[in-house]
Amino acid sequence: MFRPGFVHRRLYVDEQIFHDELRYLYGRTWLYIGHESEVPQPNDFIARRVGGRPLILVHTQAGEIRVLFNRCPHRGAIVCRETHGNAKGFICGYHAWTFANDGHCSSVPLRQGYGADFNLHSVDLACPAKVDRYRGFIFAAFTSDVPSLTEHLGPAADLLDQWLDRGDRQPVVVRSGSMPFLVHANWKTIYDNAGDGYHPPFSHESMLTVFSRRYGDVDMNYYGSDFDKSPMYSKNLGNGHTFLDQRPEMHKLSAWKRQHVMPGYEAIEKALIDRLGETRALQLLDASTGSGMNLNIFPNLLIIGNQIQMPEPLAVNQTQLTWFSTTLDGAPDEINAVRMRMQEDFPSFGEVDDAGNFEACQQGMESVPEMEWIDIRRHINTARGGVDPQDGLWREPMSSDLHMRTYFQRWQELMNTGKSNSLAEENI
Repeated sequence: MFRPGFVHRRLYVDEQIFHDELRYLYGRTWLYIGHESEVPQPNDFIARRVGGRPLILVHTQAGEIRVLFNRCPHRGAIVCRETHGNAKGFICGYHAWTFANDGHCSSVPLRQGYGADFNLHSVDLACPAKVDRYRGFIFAAFTSDVPSLTEHLGPAADLLDQWLDRGDRQPVVVRSGSMPFLVHANWKTIYDNAGDGYHPPFSHESMLTVFSRRYGDVDMNYYGSDFDKSPMYSKNLGNGHTFLDQRPEMHKLSAWKRQHVMPGYEAIEKALIDRLGETRALQLLDASTGSGMNLNIFPNLLIIGNQIQMPEPLAVNQTQLTWFSTTLDGAPDEINAVRMRMQEDFPSFGEVDDAGNFEACQQGMESVPEMEWIDIRRHINTARGGVDPQDGLWREPMSSDLHMRTYFQRWQELMNTGKSNSLAEENI
């Protein structure tokens, strides 16, 4: 399944491997569930699938944020069939078993039919084995046999801090909508791309042309003819997490100044400078543009620009990819308006390019079994990588396949704790 610089196509097309991933990979590590700002008020809830499991993220009536399995303990039906809302409890539509929004069973019709010893608390909604938060990001694990969330995040936590603390340090909130895509491809094609610094000038050429005509020097035009010579880089953060850092090139000027001034925004910039002063106004405007950070927290949290992205595996060749826009709580309305307009660009333009590539890769891997191997050897033997003296982590040029080699190492570790003996560890 693995050989140096290559992975086998079966990892993307084999039904049994896909089902093993849901059980052994997603079932044995921390997963991103959602952001606390998605359920800001008591009784707010979100229902979504994560790692193949239906879940409810809820802000209980008592003020606690909990994660519940959205599965009735009676006959196994999905209990909450709405995607979001505000409710003090949930009623299963099959037999009307009723649960408070903290998961406790409060009512079973004709309860006497279960005998005198029947206890409502024996049929509460179940919870994941572990739930924890990091600066508003909510994670859960379906087994208790995992390291702490802090250990799991490792150096990724510091980069998450950097992303959150951009601008004037207003809290980042996830309250401004999402954009779901149904992609006919394996979930790993999306993860492959999230850390891929090789494709943008080729796959997104038409988008970059449009942006260049609209704005002039704009986001992603810092890719030159040989961007491997730039200070941008790819980094292995451990535990399958990776980081693509475009900031060293992108922010030679401030992010806003590079795009200065986007047509129609001159009045906003002037008004903010007059009201807040130039330093604070430009800090906030910088935070409204792309962050230059692709932070990939394995296996289901991708932070790209100012957006949060969640890939959710539905089938071996089908994934729901959801983009969540973010705003700055307490920032001037003009700042969040600019931030929202900037966040609309890439999902509307670039994600279409990427989805086409995901599906083309899937079709090719499925339809040509004679070609067994997927090439992930870029910069594996070029002597262009090295240890970053600032943090001791391994980094390679922007276009490296380091991100794929990194997460497949973690993929093997998790899968080899399960039943897939055929996936015995080999060098990648």
